Amino acid sequence: MDANDTQPEVCSIHEIDPDAVKRVQERALPERTIERLSRLFSALSDPTRLRILHALTVTKELCVCDLAVIANLSVSAVSHQLRLLRDRDLVHARRDGRMVYYSLSDEHVRHLIDTGAVHANEQ
Repeated sequence: MDANDTQPEVCSIHEIDPDAVKRVQERALPERTIERLSRLFSALSDPTRLRILHALTVTKELCVCDLAVIANLSVSAVSHQLRLLRDRDLVHARRDGRMVYYSLSDEHVRHLIDTGAVHANEQ
């Protein structure tokens, strides 16, 4: 859409390309995958959770207290966000005595954050 346009570009006629529709339908993601993907992107939509995830891309693992300082929030607020990230399988927790350390669940999460940051910074 051009900066001067106020209307999004839409087709002026309604015509379906059955071959294109069929190709997409044959490769459609299963409903369970769509739901999980939606929950994943929902988890990534919060600035605090992104700060936490990005911090965990920089270093292998951090405790809740470290993450609270990084996010400039209370330990309780960060714990709440970490619970959601754990529920979405984005971070793992490891207990060491009285300390709990968090890390990214796998390299896919690192890739999501790194790729998203590159895309967000494109001009």
